[in-house]
Amino acid sequence: MSVPGTRPSAIARIRALLSQPAHHYRPATTVFLDLNVDRVADEIGLATLGTERGAEDRPTSDAQTMDDIEHKIVERIEAHKHDANVIYLDQLHTYDERMNALSFEERFATIQQAAPEAVGDFRAEATIGRDELFVLRRRLNESEIEREQFRKRHRIERPARLASPGKIILKIGVLAILFIIEVVINGSFLAKANLGGLLGGAVQAVTFAALNIAASFFWGMVLIRLINRRNYFLKLVGLLSFLVYLAFAVALNLTLSHLREIPPAVALSDNVGQEVLHRLLTTPYGLTDINSWLLFALGFVFSLIAMADGLMFFDPYMGYAGLERRWIEATRQFADARSELIERLRDIREDATEAMNEAARDLSVRRSEYDSLLQGRQRLAQRFDQHQNQIEQTARALLEIYREANRKARSTPAPGYFARAYSMERISYGGQEPSASARENLRVMIAETQALLSQQVKAIHEAFEQAMRTYREIDELLPEKKSG
Repeated sequence: MSVPGTRPSAIARIRALLSQPAHHYRPATTVFLDLNVDRVADEIGLATLGTERGAEDRPTSDAQTMDDIEHKIVERIEAHKHDANVIYLDQLHTYDERMNALSFEERFATIQQAAPEAVGDFRAEATIGRDELFVLRRRLNESEIEREQFRKRHRIERPARLASPGKIILKIGVLAILFIIEVVINGSFLAKANLGGLLGGAVQAVTFAALNIAASFFWGMVLIRLINRRNYFLKLVGLLSFLVYLAFAVALNLTLSHLREIPPAVALSDNVGQEVLHRLLTTPYGLTDINSWLLFALGFVFSLIAMADGLMFFDPYMGYAGLERRWIEATRQFADARSELIERLRDIREDATEAMNEAARDLSVRRSEYDSLLQGRQRLAQRFDQHQNQIEQTARALLEIYREANRKARSTPAPGYFARAYSMERISYGGQEPSASARENLRVMIAETQALLSQQVKAIHEAFEQAMRTYREIDELLPEKKSG
């Protein structure tokens, strides 16, 4: 379907031409009706009139022209001949309309203009697609160069370890489980030293668990990952970050354990924080309850798990996964665009080929119908001539009935013209049939138009193959980088 206000495409014009009906109507051929001699004779009363006028010796023996009864017979015959001529002219008009409705000239003009345009439209579509594909291939090439340079610069030979959506959900789920478990464990342990009981311990547990899990996760995902870098300075930063993280994790979980051992008397005052800080500075490992050491160990293990989860959340080598994703996305876009473009060109090719082949078949069908119409027209003319012969024979038979009855009733000789056979004036139409040269010209034009359609179908296939070659040339101009 073409956009409103724009010119329909060449293939659309060919299809619109084929969708037109061959004729506006299909009337039936009317059969010429023959006169019934006996019925007409009885209706006029020829035998009776012939006897009556013969008894009166009319017409006279020396008469040279027909009498009024004979003229009445001739008038009846002429009226029937006129009716038959009207039927004949109506049928000729029907045949002419059906032949004109074949509209060969319109089809020749449309096909000769639209078929080459269809090839041009196809090539234009292929050129537009090639330009789009070139841009995507260049972007892919640049992404490949960037990726390979990164691999070479950092001496990486393995593919990037990309986190799939399932793995991301799994790792986030692990963090959530660790957080919930630590909240429950911390809350139950801290309830002993908190005046608010279990509820107060839960509030402190949520705070410490969030800090322990979240901080450890981001520490491993950002800072400690630098230890995998080739740069020695960044390796040092990563190593120092790991040591700082260990100190942080130990200090945080010791703080939590000392908080648990704060006596109730101190917990009632506002010096809880100072007391915990004093303990950390003076006797950091002076925990007196085995449950406090257990709380410290669980918190530290959970912190290590969260840190390891962050460390392996993306590719261990920072920055490599992002490059890999961009390269994969550029590869996917290029492959999808090429597949879509080839499929679109294939659809256009098949649509154009089908339309042109259908147009060629339509011309053959219309040529056959044209020949059939010509033959029908010729048969109609022959039948009209034969019908005029029958009308003439009917007129002679009717006149003979009248004259025979007249002869038998006469006392004088019959007029001499009674012995002459009636001759009816025929209706003849000349130059109604198309000339042999016109029919031959039509045959030649149909053959040339069908040959043009075949050439354009071949041209579209060649254009498709040319488009495929140009798409392959894009890969040759911008070859894919090979890596180990």
